[in-house]
Amino acid sequence: MRDHVDTVLAQWEQERPDLDVAAMGVIGRLSRASRLLERGVDRVLDQRGVGGGEFDILATLRRTGAPYRLTPGQLVRSSMVTSGAVTARLDRLVAKGLVTRETDPDNRRSVLVTLTPRGRRLVDRAVEAHVANEEELLSGLSGREREQLAGLLRRLLVSLGDAAEEP
Repeated sequence: MRDHVDTVLAQWEQERPDLDVAAMGVIGRLSRASRLLERGVDRVLDQRGVGGGEFDILATLRRTGAPYRLTPGQLVRSSMVTSGAVTARLDRLVAKGLVTRETDPDNRRSVLVTLTPRGRRLVDRAVEAHVANEEELLSGLSGREREQLAGLLRRLLVSLGDAAEEP
């Protein structure tokens, strides 16, 4: 069984046999898998009226528990995107009535983003479809293979500086 990356590696082997392109194989496959998985995830979320970036914000608020409220700074840290990207996502979510933005009564210089009841209903339905879709996207791997892959990817992410923040 061969994939697209095998073709690329064979071409490099033909043209530059002096290069060890093994790392290119790993990174190329991670990159291609990421794009394909993202397309598969976005397809299902789009059917529920929410883009992947918007879902990320809604899901972050939902999984924090009641009162489903965070500051924009907390959302930036959780989503690993720029503050400008979070602001644009929040603007869309506010316009859809899925979140509210209010001044923090305890700190007038801070804003609180809160999931609305409508936003909670949407994210609860979307996350069910999302989890089922992720199962389908990974159906080519056994449970053991998924565990192995998750462990290897965790090790790679930590080595690249993506360690979890301590609570």
